[in-house]
Amino acid sequence: MFGGGGGGLNSRKMKQMMEQMGIDIEEIDAQEVVITTPDGKLVFTDAEVQKMDAQGQETYQVVGSPERRDADALEAGDGEDPDSEAADDAGIPDGDVELVAQRTGASEDAAREALEATDGDLAAAVERLE
Repeated sequence: MFGGGGGGLNSRKMKQMMEQMGIDIEEIDAQEVVITTPDGKLVFTDAEVQKMDAQGQETYQVVGSPERRDADALEAGDGEDPDSEAADDAGIPDGDVELVAQRTGASEDAAREALEATDGDLAAAVERLE
């Protein structure tokens, strides 16, 4: 954005300049970001998100690698995406079920129920079973 060469600005000076211009940047502790397009969804987990407020205009920056979910697969209801691992009808990947079961010592059925109850949140499912 400002100065990309070897003599660029340090982060403190950059922040000071942005404050002088009325630009405020805030880190957002996002757990998941979903962008829906006509072709499907881009799902970011563990994304870094910043909100920039410049003269009343809010801009969001998302940094991370999304999981792509194809619209055709979602509409067909098969829950399968060629780029993802196998999942059950609720859309919970089998790998997630196995991970929660191994971590907690619970059965795969109990792990799947915990994941479904927590909308696929691995940490919440583990906490629920421990």
